[in-house]
Amino acid sequence: MEPVVATKKDIRKIKPEKLQEFLIEAGEKPFRVKQVEEWLWKKSATSFAEMTNLSKATRELLEDNFTINALQVDEQQVSSDQTIKSMFRLHDRHLVEGVLIPTDSRMTACVSSQVGCSLACKFCATGYMDRKRNLDAAEIYDQVVLINQQAEENYQVPLSNIVYMGMGEPLLNYANVLQSIEHITSPKGLNMSPKRITVSTAGIAKMIKKLGDDQVKFNLALSLHAANDEKRNRIMAINESNNLEVLREALQYFYQKTRTRITFEYIVFYDFNDTLEDAKELWQFTKYVPSKVNLIEYNPIAEADFKNTEEDRLDQFARYLENRGVTVNVRRSRGKDIDAACGQLAIKQK
Repeated sequence: MEPVVATKKDIRKIKPEKLQEFLIEAGEKPFRVKQVEEWLWKKSATSFAEMTNLSKATRELLEDNFTINALQVDEQQVSSDQTIKSMFRLHDRHLVEGVLIPTDSRMTACVSSQVGCSLACKFCATGYMDRKRNLDAAEIYDQVVLINQQAEENYQVPLSNIVYMGMGEPLLNYANVLQSIEHITSPKGLNMSPKRITVSTAGIAKMIKKLGDDQVKFNLALSLHAANDEKRNRIMAINESNNLEVLREALQYFYQKTRTRITFEYIVFYDFNDTLEDAKELWQFTKYVPSKVNLIEYNPIAEADFKNTEEDRLDQFARYLENRGVTVNVRRSRGKDIDAACGQLAIKQK
């Protein structure tokens, strides 16, 4: 019979107090845990050999007992508009995708929170995949670190913004998403401002309320895409259990607790949600809570037959909202030619 080989635990999944306990029992000084944590979360070390202010014996102790399950870039594609899409390989061989979106004013990382997705939104390529598992906090953090390296190496500019808009529904991986943001924003971590982070949800009302209870400092975006229940049910099954009235109440609760303005994301589909009546419904929904609207160009996928709206319809739609005092941004697609644009992430290997 083959002997059972114990797999080493990822050191980044161990609470600092437990790690300190282990180190003290091994004869190390209590302050060692702070040094190790700094290497892991501030300096983003991917091996114990990098921890050069620890003795060789201490590094060997860590090596013998733990591992660092760091992400690897498996494939990388560069779009004609300089967007970079990366396929990241996880320690268990699963794959996720992340995107670097450079513009004149900002350098944005779009990161994933799950391997696949369980929500099956009709217009999203990831929604046609099965959800394999949640990403842990360190796997989300690693995407930010690696995409930031790409930004600095390719454009000599560090990341300015992070959006949780990649594969998966962030609020169905609540604890890991919030823990990853803690590592990204903490002075003991990457020290980014939470105001430069946006978490996007398809609309999980009870978790939106929990964000309010936790008084989070980052921004919240709701993937709305239709402001009446009949249409939203047709493209987003989640609306059947989290309808617009339930979401309205959750968003009002979130705003009451955090005072943070909501962003409504609205993909404008041709002949589906692009009429002035649709614009009126959206305008009425925006009145429930301080908000702004991102109108998003649709990016076609093989699995669905939606089309992007026509330019004049988009202009009329945006103008209708603006004339009624709504703050509107029209988001143009980035990275469409390498399937890196919004809704296109689906692990297509070259």
